[in-house]
Amino acid sequence: MTRTHRRPPVTTRMLSPLRDFLHTESSGGVLLAIGAVAALLWANSPWSGSYESLWSTDLTLSLGDHALSLDLRHWVNDAAMTVFFFVVGLEITRELATGHLSTRRTALLPIAAAIGGMAVPSLLYLAIAGGEAPRGWAVPMATDIALALGVVAVAGKQLPSSLRVFLLGLAIVDDIGAIVVIAAFYSSGISWGWLALAVAGIGVTIGSRRLGVNRVGVYVIIGAGTWLALHEAGIHATLAGVAMGLLAPTSPRTPAEFVDVEELLDLSSVEAARTTTNIARSSVSVVEWLQHLLHPWTSYLIVPVFALANSGIEISIDGLGDAFRSRITWGIVVGLVVGKPVGVIIATRLAVRTGIAASPEGATNARLIGLGTAAGIGFTVALFITELAFRDPAQREQAKLAILVASFVAAVASAAILLASGRRGDQERASTASASAAMSDSSL
Repeated sequence: MTRTHRRPPVTTRMLSPLRDFLHTESSGGVLLAIGAVAALLWANSPWSGSYESLWSTDLTLSLGDHALSLDLRHWVNDAAMTVFFFVVGLEITRELATGHLSTRRTALLPIAAAIGGMAVPSLLYLAIAGGEAPRGWAVPMATDIALALGVVAVAGKQLPSSLRVFLLGLAIVDDIGAIVVIAAFYSSGISWGWLALAVAGIGVTIGSRRLGVNRVGVYVIIGAGTWLALHEAGIHATLAGVAMGLLAPTSPRTPAEFVDVEELLDLSSVEAARTTTNIARSSVSVVEWLQHLLHPWTSYLIVPVFALANSGIEISIDGLGDAFRSRITWGIVVGLVVGKPVGVIIATRLAVRTGIAASPEGATNARLIGLGTAAGIGFTVALFITELAFRDPAQREQAKLAILVASFVAAVASAAILLASGRRGDQERASTASASAAMSDSSL
């Protein structure tokens, strides 16, 4: 009898979205930290005048009779960061469609943890600084995905993958909360005509997607028009990036079963390689492909440049004294360093005890405290909200200094807690192994 040899299935998913995302975020966190340190050194060096002079340089973009003039810092914060929020929107879309927020059971725990981790810091800030600067209540609610994952990657090597995914889900829901807050509370003086144009741009995007338009250039033009309309409407223009990311298709143009594997593996010529690239691109969703393409640019360039543009605080004895006496400083520091882990722990335990969510594998109290403390690293989005929340330059500088101090303290504390919990786990495993060996010897 002739046996039929089945060729093992060959995967056509050339990308691993979760692995790529975690690796790029943790690696990009190093460059982010370098950008922040460079800004601090530059702003406190003999060449400090050139720092503010550079970022205050006006650049004007003209299109017909319309001219848009912003300084370099605002081009970074309002335009370049739109790409960052676009990638955030892509990640949210992927997680909701096929990732770790796609089912109720897997989504509820990080959602609960994120809500607790946003609510408690905001309430602590209002209790401490609400009388002086209530608009800053959203600053300590933010989590920096890159730095948080970077700390966990270094100090939490013994953590189960389920806890890393838990932190990622928490940070993603945190980003959703920050986006909602920016849209609802930090947009003012709305021009309804421009807003109508922005809504029309989103409608054209939805219509183009339903008609099967696949050319990226079309969506870039629509997205740029939507960004301009939102900017002129008085609503923070980075929301255009979020909207376009949320509307990106989550299904591949070519299902895996229709991909010719032999053609996919053919790299015999330049033309064949080009064909292979097109096949690989069409066999994954637009969301995954754009993430793979743009995420390195945001993590390795845009976010570090953002840190460089916004972290340059002149530190002086008088300035430190004013910051130490400021309720804004203490509201942000306490909110991030204390409020984040407390909110995460309370919400997580409530969700598990009420039975609405299951505890992740290996979720000890120490590990959850370590992850909650890592979530207190609120660098990038916290700085972003600071620029929107505080109109007084002195208050803005105090808030930025508080964010830097709180993020550093949270990073060190999280690393220490995770390292200690890792050593404790190693000791417990060693004790268990010794006990098992002793029982085996006695049975012999």
